[in-house]
Amino acid sequence: MKKLITRFAKDESGATAIEYGLIAALISVVIIGVLSTIGTNLTAKFNEIATQLQ
Repeated sequence: MKKLITRFAKDESGATAIEYGLIAALISVVIIGVLSTIGTNLTAKFNEIATQLQ
C-alpha cells in the first residue's frame, strides 16, 4: 500500500497534461482577441472604402 501511495505521489503526468491544457487555453484566448481586433479594423476599413466608392 505504501508503494502505491508513493508511486501516486511521484506521478506527474496528470499535472503535465493540465499545464499543457492551460497553455493551450491561454493561446486560444490570445488568438481570439487578436482576430477580433483585426476583424473590427478590417470591417471599418471596408466600410471606409465602400463609402468612398459611392
